[in-house]
Amino acid sequence: MQMNFGECTTFIIQLKIQLGMKKMIFILLAFILPHLSQSQDVIPFDTAYWDIQANGHVIANYQGQDALYLHQGAATVKDVEFLNGTIEYDIFITDGRGFHGVRFRQYEFQNAELFYIRPHQSGNVDANQATPILNGLTGWQLYFGPAYSFAHDYTMNAWTHVKLVVLNDRAQVFFDHATKPNLSWKLKNKMAAGSVSITASLLPMHYANMTIDTRTPAWVDDEIHKPEPIEHIIPSWTISDKFDEAKLDDVASLPTVIASRKWLGTVSIDENNAANISRIVSRPNEEGNTVFAKIVIDSDVNQGKLFEFGYSDRAVVLLNGQPIYRGDNGFRTRDYRYLGTIGLFDAVYLNLNKGKNELLVAVSERFGGWGVMGRFVDQTGIRVSN
Repeated sequence: MQMNFGECTTFIIQLKIQLGMKKMIFILLAFILPHLSQSQDVIPFDTAYWDIQANGHVIANYQGQDALYLHQGAATVKDVEFLNGTIEYDIFITDGRGFHGVRFRQYEFQNAELFYIRPHQSGNVDANQATPILNGLTGWQLYFGPAYSFAHDYTMNAWTHVKLVVLNDRAQVFFDHATKPNLSWKLKNKMAAGSVSITASLLPMHYANMTIDTRTPAWVDDEIHKPEPIEHIIPSWTISDKFDEAKLDDVASLPTVIASRKWLGTVSIDENNAANISRIVSRPNEEGNTVFAKIVIDSDVNQGKLFEFGYSDRAVVLLNGQPIYRGDNGFRTRDYRYLGTIGLFDAVYLNLNKGKNELLVAVSERFGGWGVMGRFVDQTGIRVSN
């Protein structure tokens, strides 16, 4: 039950008349306390309220605000389980290279939704980023473009207000008290309550006036942009267990590497046309940085087919056990500005046998997103399955 100030006042007067002062106090406490826990009071930057895991931090007044100066790490609000609601904070933006924002619906610290800003990209289309964190991997190389970021000119050396609204499977962000969202997007993790953290990567950052409201928020009608679907895109891939990328170097041992794999299951593509391997395999602090992504091509005759594909970060392609391609699509590998985002940037001609052909893409990950995608433009005489 929600009440405005006038309704609460009337309620209190009626209680006082009917029950007397002592009974009224007990009822008021039972009524008011649950609502206080959902209020938007500023969370003090004090270790009683925050778990701070960073290379350094300072709690002090900065540019007129009680602020947390955070360096290379995260600060998590204690005792908050956030599913739907509103998160607001102020951030003091400077023009150095950094990545600063908020994780929400965070569980086991390995899975969360994340929105952060890139101050050094002010004015560019990638001035910020919405992305999931899945099994410890932030997937910005898979989730890019107008569905996940927007151009914005930041005011440097000043406080910027950020408001996040989260409702079920979607979220939207507002800068500087805007009435229309700057971006609305579809969330990628399962819908589950979790913790809330603010982060600072590379450049240290000041945060102030953090509030969390867990009441159901008002959603501003706004189009959720979706990437254009790609015709004939492969809808899902079967993913193996992990192994060390170095095992791909010895061509003679590849049959043994393939035969020793366990197949974990299939991963369907997201609306970005790519399958996020992190949905089924974890990467951080564990041995192995490579998996096989598999499809089976059933061909009516012996024939050649052009296969277009994309991956993040590195790949070896094998057809019927034989390696036919090796490439690197990682961050800054193709020139110093190259981001390593996924796309149908590569292609190989496949010499298919009549009957079933097994296509494996060994995908190795460094950081930024672990993914694979592919298609046959000409599907005459073939059927693809996994």
